Amino acid sequence: MTTGYFSKLFGKSPIRPLQEHMSQVHACVGLLKPLFEAVMADDANEVVRVQEQITQLEHGADDKKKALRHDLPTSLFMPVDRRDLLDVLMMQDNMANQAKDIAGLIVGRQMRLPQTMHRLFVEYVARVIDASAQALSIINELDELVETGFRGIEVERVQDMIAKLNKIESETDRIQVELRAILFGLEHDLRATDVMFTYRLIEGVGQVADYAQRVGSRLQLLLAR
Repeated sequence: MTTGYFSKLFGKSPIRPLQEHMSQVHACVGLLKPLFEAVMADDANEVVRVQEQITQLEHGADDKKKALRHDLPTSLFMPVDRRDLLDVLMMQDNMANQAKDIAGLIVGRQMRLPQTMHRLFVEYVARVIDASAQALSIINELDELVETGFRGIEVERVQDMIAKLNKIESETDRIQVELRAILFGLEHDLRATDVMFTYRLIEGVGQVADYAQRVGSRLQLLLAR
């Protein structure tokens, strides 16, 4: 009787489901690597195959998001404010959605990348995936933060991790500028529509890292409270 009362009062901890959602999101983002490898290899069948995988993972992440929202306690005794958790969840969700949109754009437009952009684009995608991996690592520290009451050496550790995430995201911004410069120099040799959608593709990939950084920023706000 008493156990049932306290279970209703406190509810299930949302931390583990949030971490599981981020893990699914990162798996989705990680598939950008084989996706762009297939684009650069001009392997249309592989592009479609990877795009379908990304879509399946994004749908799985969506299911986890809906379950978490449904089960999220409304109690005042949650270890983290409900609004903060929902903000983090939204940023994570945006990462998966963006990966799906990137894959959809590539398949829908049957996109190719100019050869001169290949090497730098490989680096770009790798750093974006690094940003996602770092965001996952940070989210996986959330239960430790709750356990320590957002105090002590664990806070310093997570702040260092957030600083590293910010640095990775800044590197993706730098690479994005370089890619745009290369594309600008190729504009006269490409169809106008190809140029437009390639700019959109460059920006879309960078947005994944932006959303990853925002995951870290939301947690940084929690640490400051």
